Amino acid sequence: MASLRKRAGTSINVALDDYYNGTDLQWYGDIQVGTPAQNVSVIFDTGSFTLEFTSTECVTCVNQPKFNASLSSTYVGSDNFTNIIFGTGIGVDTLQYADEYVLWLREGRDIVSIGGISTPNISLYTIINQTQAFDADPNGGIQGMGPDLIGFWSGLVDQGYDALFGLYLTPKSVGNAELTIGGIDSSKYTGNLIYSPISPEGSGLWELDSPALYVNGQTASTLSQKRTIIFDSGTPNVYFSSNDTVEAIYALISSDIQSYDPEPGTYGIACDKIEQLPAQIDITFTDINGQPFNLTIPSSELNVGPFEAEPTLCQTMINYLEGLDLVGGSLLKHYYSVWDIANQQMGFASNGMDSLHHVTGA
Repeated sequence: MASLRKRAGTSINVALDDYYNGTDLQWYGDIQVGTPAQNVSVIFDTGSFTLEFTSTECVTCVNQPKFNASLSSTYVGSDNFTNIIFGTGIGVDTLQYADEYVLWLREGRDIVSIGGISTPNISLYTIINQTQAFDADPNGGIQGMGPDLIGFWSGLVDQGYDALFGLYLTPKSVGNAELTIGGIDSSKYTGNLIYSPISPEGSGLWELDSPALYVNGQTASTLSQKRTIIFDSGTPNVYFSSNDTVEAIYALISSDIQSYDPEPGTYGIACDKIEQLPAQIDITFTDINGQPFNLTIPSSELNVGPFEAEPTLCQTMINYLEGLDLVGGSLLKHYYSVWDIANQQMGFASNGMDSLHHVTGA
């Protein structure tokens, strides 16, 4: 068997659209599935592993484009069915009930192409039913981008592509968001990339260990405890699994920020008080050489808009959700991020919005 040749310097760029509704919610782009190829619009979700998308079987998928399996000569279906329950959704509000975001799926296989590079016989799931909470979603599916060599990754690596990708998530006002597969787009960042190893104590997701949180340059005993934080490109939200952590953060911002009981886990403040609040949140991590660095959520991210049922009250970004310490697009869009599957590490650099450097005294 001939040895594989590395495709040095070769990568795939995929343009990403930004779903915006008062704040940046999710970024999504096109892949192609089947023969002949059908466009499938997906979120490239670092918080999941599988590929699933809406199909013509789904009568409840009223707003998304649908894949027609009967038109693909390479599709292999099955009578194996399953479902996925998501812990977070497309918006910035927390879940209203446990089964709010559920997809019912049919297992199958087909050829999947990304940026013109095809991988045959990929395991996938077609959505045959979904809960109403997905109706607002402008894309038709989710491509899991977890830190394992599964799905289309195995085929790309067999073709000589590097097992890593770069994300250039940007606010809608900046635009030109991009996913780079099999390489890094150095034109999208300044300075050097700082790499941090995936946590050995994590749950198999993109997770980094953090020794401390700072709010407006200050910390507290509750915020100076080690935690393992998930990086999830599929949500705009910030969650902490301890209510004490969330309230310690808000105590350093404003005592006027209070829990919003109709949506458990959320917090809010009068909209006419929020705009001038200093609310910079620095999350400390450690690089591969043991040196600390901060990733920052700036004050501009605090306000995610009015609660629908109470428009004079604005929701604040940090939420409580049991079992999750997680950051999403509200942090990622301020940096260029590299997701290195081969070396089980993440890299960050300034994308021109916020500086990134090592810190002392952390």
